[in-house]
Amino acid sequence: MAEASGLQFERAAGLSDVAHGFFGSAGGRDQYGFGGPGDPAAIAGLRARAAHAIAPGAVPVLPHQTHSSDVLTVTQAWPDEAEGRPRGDALVTAQRGLALGVVTADCGPVLLADPSAGVIGAAHAGWRGAHGGVLAHTIAAMEALGAQRNAITAAIGPTIAQLSYEVDAAFKAHFGPREEAHFRPAPERAGKARWHFDLPGYIRAILARERIGEIFDCARDTYSNPERYHSYRRVSQVEEPVYGRQISLISLG
Repeated sequence: MAEASGLQFERAAGLSDVAHGFFGSAGGRDQYGFGGPGDPAAIAGLRARAAHAIAPGAVPVLPHQTHSSDVLTVTQAWPDEAEGRPRGDALVTAQRGLALGVVTADCGPVLLADPSAGVIGAAHAGWRGAHGGVLAHTIAAMEALGAQRNAITAAIGPTIAQLSYEVDAAFKAHFGPREEAHFRPAPERAGKARWHFDLPGYIRAILARERIGEIFDCARDTYSNPERYHSYRRVSQVEEPVYGRQISLISLG
């Protein structure tokens, strides 16, 4: 666990040469997503502190996320405000001074870098985005900036784990035979079949099919660690009306 600017964050060994960090909730104290609890100005200030923590002087750049497969190529920062940010679920850049980021609360944050080419990316990979191609699109957008596929390292941050992610037949129907390995039978509920879905395993499989250089998984379960992470599924099960988000950031410095 690293610490800077009064914030704690985790780093991935595979990205040790790149400024990055996976920031959690700090026991519920820190909330990084617009639309959740907290004053927007305070949230923007916290996001700026997180960017500075990984790369002093870096400006946070985050999209308005919509669970899409859309990737934005960033050449300059935009105002980090609750309204008006470009829509998308992944960012890539070759510009220094920017801290690309995504916010999550069970979905998979994926940070990517080809340090030799000076190209980085950040993707919000929930099941919809991953299924729709957000990771493949991110890698292709990095290649368009000069990255080499086999030189890209990807790190998967805190994500809901398989045993915490129970799904029904309607969910499973979105997936084909190739994805069967990511489902494990769970006890029936109300007489209906259920499964546990392996979202981080699904993300790893997609990245492996894209033939990138290295893949790292921090293997942190957002659902079962309320003292460290926000979880949409956890709070929805107790019918709380709002939830927080953690943030994942990467920068060329």
